[in-house]
Order: sequence, then C-alpha cells, then structure tokens
Amino acid sequence: MTWLQILLLLVAAYAMIAFYIRDRGLFRDHIMFFGPIMAIKTERVGFFDWFRKFRRLLRTYATLGVIMVVAVSAFMTLALVLAVPQYLVHTPEPTGIYDPRNLLAIPGVNQAIPITAAVIIGLVLTMIVHEFGHAILARVEDMRVRSMGLLIAVIPIGAFVEPDEEDVEAAKGMPKIRMFGAGITNNIVIGLACFVVMFLLIGMATPLAVPLVQGVYQDFPAADAGLQGYSVITGINGVPVASQEDVSAAMDGTRPGETVTLTAEKDGIERTYTLTLAEWPEALSSDRDSGFMGVYYYNAPAVKEHIENVADLGLLAPLYLTIAPIDAFIQGNTQQLAILLADTPEQIAWKEPFPFFWGTIHLFFWTGWFNLLVGMFNAIPIVPLDGGYIMKEGVERFFERRGWSRYAPRVVASISGFVTVMLILLITMPMIVAAVRFVLMMG
Repeated sequence: MTWLQILLLLVAAYAMIAFYIRDRGLFRDHIMFFGPIMAIKTERVGFFDWFRKFRRLLRTYATLGVIMVVAVSAFMTLALVLAVPQYLVHTPEPTGIYDPRNLLAIPGVNQAIPITAAVIIGLVLTMIVHEFGHAILARVEDMRVRSMGLLIAVIPIGAFVEPDEEDVEAAKGMPKIRMFGAGITNNIVIGLACFVVMFLLIGMATPLAVPLVQGVYQDFPAADAGLQGYSVITGINGVPVASQEDVSAAMDGTRPGETVTLTAEKDGIERTYTLTLAEWPEALSSDRDSGFMGVYYYNAPAVKEHIENVADLGLLAPLYLTIAPIDAFIQGNTQQLAILLADTPEQIAWKEPFPFFWGTIHLFFWTGWFNLLVGMFNAIPIVPLDGGYIMKEGVERFFERRGWSRYAPRVVASISGFVTVMLILLITMPMIVAAVRFVLMMG
C-alpha cells in the first residue's frame, strides 16, 4: 500500500468510529469533540497532589528548566532567522525530506517515522511526560487541575492537562513561567536520559564477523548470478564458512575467470549461486590477483565504532541523532544507524546481551527522539506554544515593572508573529516555489 492509501484508510476508520460515538452520544462524560479532533478525558487527577510534598525540589528543578528552555527558545529562533534567508536563495525541491507528506508526524505517512510498537509507545510517552510536567508544577504552584486526557485525530496527536483557568490567570511571574516550562523541561531531560541509556545498552552488544552481504556491485559476478543483499554466505565450493575471514581464506586461492559455487541464506532459505569470478577493480584493490565476487559486507564492528564516536559528541550527540530517521529511511542509511530505529537484517551480525534487546534499543531511541523534538519545537516563542506563553509572561512582567504595560501586548504579538512567519516560510517555501515554477511552465 502507498502512503496515501494508508492515510486514507486510517482517516476512514477514524471517521467511522468518531461518527458512531458522537451519533450515539456514547461516553459523554469522557469524550468530547473539537471539530474532527476527539478528546478523551478524565477528572480523576487527585494523584497530582502527591507531588506537592516535594515542592522545594520541584521548584528548583523547574527554575533550572526555565533557564534551559529560554536558551533552547533563543537557539530555535536564531536557527529559523538564519535558515529562512538561505531557503529563499537556495530553495530545495519538494522531494525527500521536503516532501509534503513529511510535514506530518504521522507514523507510516511520514517516510522517516515507521509504524512500530516502539514509535507508538514513544510518541504516547512523550505526550504524557509533557503534560504531566504542566500538571505537577500547577499543583506545586497552587493551581488546581480540573482534568487530563488525550487528543486523537486519526492517531494520538497530543495529550492535555486542564488547569483551572482562574488559577492560571491569577498566577504571576515565575510560578506561571515554571508551570508553562515544565513540559518542555521534562521532554528535554527525558529525551537526553533516553539517549544516554540507549548508548549504554548498545555498548553491551557484541558485533560479529558474520559474512552478511550488505550489497553487490552491479555488473560483477554476484549481481549477475542474482545474489541478493543481506544474504549470509554459508559455503564456497562446498566448504562451510562462518565469518568474513573464512570467505577471504576460501577466495585467496581463486583466480579471475574461475567458476565457484556459493551458497547463501536469506530469510531462512538457502540458495546456491554459480559465479564466474572477475578481476578486482582498481578502485578497490590494485594488487590482488585472486578472483572477485563483487560483494561488500555489513561491518558491524565499524558500525559500533561509529555509534561510539557519536556518543563521544556528548550533548551534541542527541542533536546529531535527530536526523537519524531522515538518513535511515529517506536518504539511504548512509550513517548505518537504522539498526537503532527498527528491525533490520543487520541484527543477525550482532550478539544480543538479553532477549528483546533491539526492541528495547528502539524504544529508548524513539522515546528520546520524540521527547527532544517535541521539547525543542514547543520552546519556539510562538503563542500558543509553551515557549510563546513563557515569552508572553516574561514580557508582561518586564514591562509592568517599568510602567509600560500597555505596550506589552504589541511586543508579544510582534515577536510571536515574526517567528510564526519565519516558521511558515521554512515549511512551505519548497512547495510555494514548486507551484510557481509549475505555473510558469504552464504559461
């Protein structure tokens, strides 16, 4: 099925379920509709009061978080301001990462986000982490919480906590800012923690020298014989092989033009291939006189070393990993990091330290990835994002102390409006330019 068919199927199923619930008036106390968006809520929120026992600790945590959020907000704003002029000069085509479907963070529709249990769980946990941060700090700052719930539009698109509006309006300064910043703080802290745990776990995996053929060179013997990528070579001329070194040893005695029989296994099926060996191309080796099959192997030790090098980047490592899904699923997995994101054939080249190891790695990756991106996006100073409300409260308090309160709404609207325009341009510029080019071509 194509991504459009999957999207239409999901939309149709959601529409039928939502219509049935709404038409029959089911679950009135727990389900509401805001246009096409379904909100599932509960008013059983008394457990948030338990956190009031740790008021001093949580206020300190939230205050430090506000400092971090302001820094992230400034970074995101600067990144937008610097990126948009570049896009205006060099506008990319609306393909690949700029494809319109990739603007939607819908698993299975966005090419960089597969439909897996780790993705769905990570997405839901991110929403909970964010909204619970608001709720906990609301109670710490003596603001009542009326309800909490989940927003669904085909898939879960958000979670919400409903603080008492009067209490929020009455709060001023740092208590209010801490409450708004708590969700972002939680997302970034949990995101960083998940990536740390993921790196620690991957260090426990042992790379193996399994002769796993990652790919074949076109117009060379293996490709001509039909050998498929991600096959495991199990024998050469009837001699069993178990490692890349075994294959090299078996091939050392061969010569170009010689015929060899190669057995390889893929998806549990073993096949036999007859190859007439070629000479080694100069680009790969100019001094080898043995026969050349035309294959290249998955190098698990090199991949582990690369992952360790990424981990050595420290706080920059999570930022580096934010592009991993784009590279893995859209740009051809040039960084060899797809193994951290989803089940791949490469897993047979690793010794797992415990059952469900790779599923655990994937869960920590996606939970960290979603948390980090949701936190960074929400820090953008645009009302109604959390970063916008923090900016709004800060500006209002700053102007109030100087007797300039009447100017605060204009300043807030100007900042929010400017950043909004920058964000919209960044997202839509490839499509706008493509549309203009199409019109000009038709003209």
